[in-house]
Parts: sequence; C-alpha cells; structure tokens
Amino acid sequence: MTAATHSPLFPQVPDSADAVLEGLDPEQREVATSLHGPVCVLAGAGTGKTRAITHRIAYGVRAGILQPSSVLAVTFTNRAAGEMRGRLRQLGAVGVQARTFHSAALRQLQYFWPKAIGGSLPRLVDRKAQLVADAAAACRIRLDRGELRDVTAEIEWAKVTQTVPADYPLAAAKSAREAPRDPAEVAQLYAAYEELKRERVVIDFEDVLLLTVAVLQDRHDVAEQVRAQYQHFVVDEYQDVSPLQQRLLELWLGDRDSLCVVGDASQTIYSFTGATPDHLLDFRTRHPGATVVKLVRDYRSTPQVVRLANGLLAQASGRAADHRLELISQRAGGPEPVFAEYADEPAEAEGTARRVRELMDAGLPASEIAVLFRTNAQSETYEQALADAGVPYQLRGAERFFDRPEVRRAIVALRAAARFGGNDALLDDAPDLPSQVRAVLSGEGWSAQPPAGSGAVRERWESLAALVHLAQDFVAAKPGATLADLVTELDERAGAQHAPTVQGVTLASLHSSKGLEWDAVFLVGVAEGMMPITYARTDEQIEEERRLLYVGVTRARERLHLSWALSRSPGGRPNRRPSRFLDGLRPGSGSGPGRAGAGGAGGVERGVPGAAAGAGPSGALPGRVRRQRSPARCRVCGRTLTDGGELKLLRCEECPSDMDEGLYERLRDWRAEQARRSGQPAFCVFTDKTLMAIAESDPEDEHELARIPGVGMRKLRRYGADVLAICAGREGVGGKDQD
Repeated sequence: MTAATHSPLFPQVPDSADAVLEGLDPEQREVATSLHGPVCVLAGAGTGKTRAITHRIAYGVRAGILQPSSVLAVTFTNRAAGEMRGRLRQLGAVGVQARTFHSAALRQLQYFWPKAIGGSLPRLVDRKAQLVADAAAACRIRLDRGELRDVTAEIEWAKVTQTVPADYPLAAAKSAREAPRDPAEVAQLYAAYEELKRERVVIDFEDVLLLTVAVLQDRHDVAEQVRAQYQHFVVDEYQDVSPLQQRLLELWLGDRDSLCVVGDASQTIYSFTGATPDHLLDFRTRHPGATVVKLVRDYRSTPQVVRLANGLLAQASGRAADHRLELISQRAGGPEPVFAEYADEPAEAEGTARRVRELMDAGLPASEIAVLFRTNAQSETYEQALADAGVPYQLRGAERFFDRPEVRRAIVALRAAARFGGNDALLDDAPDLPSQVRAVLSGEGWSAQPPAGSGAVRERWESLAALVHLAQDFVAAKPGATLADLVTELDERAGAQHAPTVQGVTLASLHSSKGLEWDAVFLVGVAEGMMPITYARTDEQIEEERRLLYVGVTRARERLHLSWALSRSPGGRPNRRPSRFLDGLRPGSGSGPGRAGAGGAGGVERGVPGAAAGAGPSGALPGRVRRQRSPARCRVCGRTLTDGGELKLLRCEECPSDMDEGLYERLRDWRAEQARRSGQPAFCVFTDKTLMAIAESDPEDEHELARIPGVGMRKLRRYGADVLAICAGREGVGGKDQD
C-alpha cells in the first residue's frame, strides 16, 4: 500500500530549485511554476496531484520566491498532512506548515484565546457521542446505538454547514436529509447538547473551526497577525471543503489571492458531512483571473483499469459529472478487470481470500493488495476468510502507526540501544543495522516467523515487522547508517506521521481508501442494495455512490477484481443483482449509456483579470476517443468469460485446446532453466496458464506476444526474445537447444 505513485523510499534532496522541477510532466510543471495569483488544479485520480503541489511549494521555497514560514498547506487527514510534510522534507523545503483545517485552527485558537477571549481554552472532547447520550437523557429521549451515532452525525453536519438548532428542521428538509428522528427532536437534542457543553466548559472539533472563525471575524488585530504570518495557501482535496472550512479559508486570505486549490469533483464522497464540490467548481467565478490546470495523465493505473473508471463516469449525471476529467493512462497494458459472481456472501469472501492467496503465492507482497467494501460491517466476514487462508491483514482506520503502544515501546528500546548498545550483550552478534534492529525488537515481541492466526498479537507483530523492513530499506539507501541514524529518522517520521508500510493485506471501507493505492484491489459486495447503498434514494445520493465506486476502482494499479453475491447466506434466495453502475461495463450486461466528456482533456487555462468565467481552454490536450470493449467470450463455444485463467486462454477450461504440445513442453523446459538461474519459483517467470496461452496462439512477433494476458511490458522486455525464438523453433537466448 502506498499513498502516492511510486518513488524511492529515501530519495536524495534536489541540489537546486531547477532540480525540483525535473521529472514533472508539462501540466505538473505548470502547477509548480505558477506561484502568483489564484491557481486551480483539477486533478484526476492517479495524476500526481500531491507530487505537483509539493513540488510547487518546494520550487517556490528553493527559488527564494516563498518564505517557508509564510506557507500554509491544508488538507483533510493527519495521514495526508504527514505525507505532505515528509515529501516537502525530501525536497528540501523545511519549515513549511502542512496541517489539517482542524489542526491549523486549533493551533491558532490556543495561541490567541488568552488575548482574544481571556483565560484558558476549554477542554477539547475527543468523542461527542457520550455528550449526545447525556443530552438525550436530559430531554427524556431514548436513543438506541444506531440512532445515537446518526444523531451525532446530524449535529456535526449542522455545525459545519453553520446551521443553528432552531434552523435545523428547515435546513434538513432543504438538503433532503433523512433525519434519524423527527427533525424537531433532533433540533431539541442539538440545543441540549450545546447547552451541556457550555455547562461542562468543553468544546468539540466543529467548535474549533467555529470559534476560530468568530475570533478572526471579531478581532481584526488577530486576523491581521495571522495574515502577516501566512501569505501563501495551498488547499488539497478542495472538493471536500465544507462551508465552514471555506469561511475560515476566506478569513485567512483576507483580500489577497495567493491561493492554490487542488481537487476533483468526481471524487466528492463526503457530502453527508457537509462537503460540497461547489467551491471547486465555482473557483473561476470567484477568481476570474485564475490559472486553471487540468491533470489527466494517469500514472497509477493500467489502461484496462482506467477504461473501466472512465466508463463509470461516462454514465454519470449532475454538476460534478459535467466537469469530469477523462483519464489517459501512461502505463503499459495489464490484465482486464475480473468480474466474479458468487452464490452467497461467505462464498464471496472465501473466493476473494483464495484469489488473494494465489496472488501472494505468485510473488505479490501482501501490502500491495487491498479488499475494499462499502460498510465496515462487511469486514468481519473477510477477516475470517483471510485468516482461514493464512493471509496476514491489517484493518484501515485503526490508530495511527506511531501512536500504537508497541511502536512507541519499540522506538524507546531502539533509542536506548543506540545510546548504550556498546554495553549490551544482545548486540554482540549483530554486525549491521538490520540485525541490530531485529535483536532489539526480539525483546519486544518480534520473531522471524509471524504468529499463527489473527487478532491483536498478529497486529503487534506486523507493526514491529514494519520497523524491521524500514531498517533494511534505510541501510540500503544509506550504507553505513547507524542505529542512532535510524532513531533520528524514526523521530522525524513520527513528527510527520510518515509511517512505514505494514506487511499485510489491507481491509478498508471505500471511504477510508481515499488517497491510497495498491497493485491489486478487490472490490467486494458490488451489488444493488450495497452499491448503491439502500438508503441512497435521491439522484444526488445515487451519483455520490457512483463516485464512491469510482474512487475504489482508481485505487488499483494493475489488477482489479469486482465481485458480488446473489444471496446473503448459504441456501438463501438468490434475489440480488450486480450493481447498476456495472451495466454496460461487465461482460454480458450490454452496452451502457455514454456521455460526452465535458472538459475531460488536460492542459492549462489562463484567466484574464476581470474576464468572464468559463473561457475556453488554451493549449488543451486533445481528449482520447475510446471504443467500448466488448465482453470476452470463449473462442470455442462463445460463453462469456470471467475467470482469470479462462480469460488468458480465451476459452473455457473444458473446451478443447488447439495447443502445440511440443511448444508447450519446450516453453516449460525454458521456464525451469530461467527459474533456476534467477533463484525464483517457476510461476514468477510465467504461470502455466500464460505458457498455455502462448503455446495456443504461437505468436510471431512482439506485438502478438504482448497481447497475451500475463505478458506485461516488463516480462516482454526480459523474456520476449527467448519466447519468440522458441516459438520460431530456434534456441532461446538463455535456454537449451530446442531442436
């Protein structure tokens, strides 16, 4: 799992401002060098938006145009802010503030509260559910566990949309929200909750933003002091900004326009929290002189994955759909997405675990595989299935890596060993850094072999194993590094929340997968009632569900599996059907309704101060017209193919083969020799199914060979000459005499 497109783990700091720009594509370079005036970056999934904006900040700092302390970069999660700080550090831009809206506001509120209000800032409550429960008891309203959660969410929505309790019923009706209780009761609970906070002298996370806005509005001296400190702003994931966050941003800016926003309306998936893409889509209206840069070159996903993602949005409707970006993959071809139907949910979980196990056995690291679902309630079935298959996993959404108790204890132990290791007999037989780390962490619970099963013990081992792997990567990048150097690196990472990769398959909800990517992604439960979810009824809610699936699809780099079950339990009525979003995209479902892309091409639009918004693009890249791929069918009997092995052969397993048996055996002999020389299993060279497909198609040139599933560009470059020589009846370059 990674949070961005591939890059070295410990890259060298660029030696100049111009070096910061190296490796950027034309549109990313435009973002990086547009340092004056308002800039809006419309960035599709996988197009390197974080790379573009961090290089923008670093280029400005390294060129002396931006003072590090005057830049405030804002995003929505601590993980994203930590990643941004880590990247800026790697680019030599030290001193730039990268924070969440809440973190930046809380820091300002703590500093200015004694001056603006007097006394100490009230205590911040981590969770408001207990307060809401107490408010319900005071109102003599009984809430079950689900209602308590939903009422709490409604209060949060009301606060970020700046709705007071008395106005809640009208605001909820206007926004077509389905209140968990009668809107008048929710308003009553909301008012009681606010009163209870005042009595107990506490504030919640929404209050942090509301109070910061109030202080900046009422105290012009405080506002001017903040504006003197921060003169340049960068906002990531701008499509998820709430009205309250937008108001805070406007107060930070004042009458200046040194603002760069980045977002993608097609990835708006948090409207239930008050987020709206309107601020992104209306940016050019508010700032007619803005430069608009569109990033559509997808460096993450293969053309096959991108085709499916574009197909999902081609059937969308609404304002966000009118501004969709059509992605253009920059990667070599890969396998087609796999669609799988199962009789029931346990069978789907077992089938998914089996496919995951097969990928791992073929050499794919567990950390590069994810299973994504719509609701957290689906997790348990997949946890059990993976555990039964002997597959390690980690649950996304747990506490942050460096906050885990075992990680904190491990760092304390490593720090002690770095200081006093010369007198520690434990390190006598540890000649290098990785072995020293293994020796120290063995006392904290790490072992060479993982513990059996799953649960807390396995999770602790995975955390320690991640530190061991980090030490190995660290010494590979910096030969001669000491234990003290590693501890310094860990301290810096902890400060930036730049966690190492935990070696386990990721289980996560679609919402929590945002911003991440894996080599292989399994989207499970893609059936009506779950995707879209049952309670999504309005057109806007249905379209947000489509965007949520789009986010899931675009998490995959190479392999994408989508599955659904016909019933919930074994023996149940098979009354479910695949998600309507897959109509026209999955094999055998017919052709779906397409929409012409509205502004899908990449490029740059330069605004003219005072000009009307919506001017046509200048120098835009031409969009690529894509033909809808028809379902794969067996070339013998004509049945639709969905199994990965059958797709490679382009025929059903039971249908007769026209394979050249002699060629197949020669290919197997050659593969065995290649595997022996490289010291890896034979299937890592080519699987049996790929060899069978080669023997059946008997390719004559690289173009024909590359079209066979399982033969990617990397293997084509490495083995193509050998395979074509064997197919032609000649000796392979690295093989035996095949005559």
